[in-house]
Amino acid sequence: MDRMVGTVSRGVRAPIIRQGDDLAQIVVDSVLAAAESEKFEIHDKDVIAVTEAVVARSQGNYATTRQIAADVKSKFGDDTVGILFPILSRNRFAICLKGIAMGCKKIVLMLSYPSDEVGNHLLDLDLLDEKGVNPWSDVLTEDTYRQLFGYQKHYFTGVDYVEYYKQLITDAGAEAEVIFANNAKAILQYTDTVLNCDIHTRQRTKRILKENGAKKVYSLDEILTESVDGSGYNDKYGLLGSNKATENTVKLFPIRCQEMVDRIHKLMTEKTGRNVEVMIYGDGAFKDPVGKIWELADPVVSPAYTAGLDGTPNEVKLKYLADNDFASLSGDQLKEAIKDYIKEKDEKAISLKGTMVTQGTTPRRLTDLIGSLADLTSGSGDKGTPIIYIQGYFDNYTK
Repeated sequence: MDRMVGTVSRGVRAPIIRQGDDLAQIVVDSVLAAAESEKFEIHDKDVIAVTEAVVARSQGNYATTRQIAADVKSKFGDDTVGILFPILSRNRFAICLKGIAMGCKKIVLMLSYPSDEVGNHLLDLDLLDEKGVNPWSDVLTEDTYRQLFGYQKHYFTGVDYVEYYKQLITDAGAEAEVIFANNAKAILQYTDTVLNCDIHTRQRTKRILKENGAKKVYSLDEILTESVDGSGYNDKYGLLGSNKATENTVKLFPIRCQEMVDRIHKLMTEKTGRNVEVMIYGDGAFKDPVGKIWELADPVVSPAYTAGLDGTPNEVKLKYLADNDFASLSGDQLKEAIKDYIKEKDEKAISLKGTMVTQGTTPRRLTDLIGSLADLTSGSGDKGTPIIYIQGYFDNYTK
């Protein structure tokens, strides 16, 4: 009988990870225990995905608000600092903002609107239309914003992020002024010293600011790139990808990720004789049609992975072949014709880039696709499955 199941994604339970734990060994032991418990075999091209959170936790990669403040103070001194384009998140940015504010005397907080870059909305677009506001050109003060829109609360969290962020700043001892704009240059009417906090657009934002007269510009990925007063750090991403740990501590994005991936791969090969691919994953990249957020608050979906996960899918759209190339066939003849087409593509390593037969397939990197699958499988709550084991992802209709 033909195999009737394709890709399978399993959440694998693991012990609670603490600083100093041998995470690579824990991952391998957990996967092998799951395979024995659930009676599945380990195959070549299976994928182990490990959430970045437990990697950072095992490394003890944490920083306090005071350590963040010390780094900010060393870079900005007593300047009025424009905090530009932060995302709206109690988990992702609030504690970072608290630490930043502790290192400043005055902050001009400039929020993008109607939403931040990852889709957290301050306002509905329809409300902007109703009030005649153009978000691409209009710069709003806090008073104007309140007169127009009142106190808007997030659809899911019930938080008024304008009030919440302003209160965080003032409670940390800094003066706060809030404005709303989507053009980075608008902040330069208030200060020429800027910390831009956007994630995926940060390089462009920084370039625009410098080209238009900013005297001092740092991005969030330049804060805590090295240890400050014994803190954790991330030499590539700084505070980007950090999460709230406590009310005064953040967990940073993990470091030395490739070492971890390579060690897990080596241990699995030694234990099973199989070539199992390995990756570390953070946020996936997918959009919520109701809450509007598209999730990816980490700087990348996967900071490290084995070589077999590099690249993009080279897949054909089965329905395209059925409706076009083999429209005259049906039943077993159609099935065999499609299988032969795929086999020839694989055996000859034919690149399908730019061909019509790929239309409708997802043009994304493998690590982004698999990382998103892993993130959805593990969830963000209390499932207790920081390891995801994926089988059959690289199979196709011929296997």
